[in-house]
Amino acid sequence: MTFGDNTFEHPPARSLRPKLTTVLVARVLRHDVGAAMTTLFFEDGELRAPIVDDPVGAAVEVRIDASDVAIALSRPMDVSITNRLPGEIVAIERLAPPYVQVSFSLGATRLDALVTGESVERLALEIGLRAWVMIKAVAISGLEVSPARTPEPRPWPSDRTSSRGKP
Repeated sequence: MTFGDNTFEHPPARSLRPKLTTVLVARVLRHDVGAAMTTLFFEDGELRAPIVDDPVGAAVEVRIDASDVAIALSRPMDVSITNRLPGEIVAIERLAPPYVQVSFSLGATRLDALVTGESVERLALEIGLRAWVMIKAVAISGLEVSPARTPEPRPWPSDRTSSRGKP
C-alpha cells in the first residue's frame, strides 16, 4: 500500500496465543472467610486465591495459565497482585511472534510466564537472571483449583499404634 512517498507493508498475520499451563500440587492451609480468600501451600511457597470449597489440609491441584504470570526485576511492593514469588529464569523460548515463553525455577517448582518479545528485550531477560513472578489471585479461581489425586502423608511412627493396641 502506498501513500505519497511512504510504502507500508501489511503486518504479519496475528498468531493465536499459546496455551501454556503450570499445574502445582498444593494443600489448603487456611481460609479467610472475611476476605473470601484461601491460602494454598505448595513446595516453594504460598498462593492466595478466592475461597475454595476444599477443607483445610485437603490436597488440590492448581492450574496457572502462563498468560496470567507477570515478571518484575525487583521485589514488587505497590501492586495489586497478591502472589509474588522469587525465582530464576531457566529457559527463554521464542514462540510464534510476538510470544515468548519464559520459564522460572522457584526451587522445586518450574513456572512458565508468557510475555512478548518486546518485554524480553525491554527487561533484558536472560537465563540465570533472578526475578519475581507475579500471579493475580483472581486468576487462580473456579476450575483452576481441583482436588488432587495425591496420597495422604504417612503418619510418624509415634502416631501409630501397634497391632497389640499399645502406643
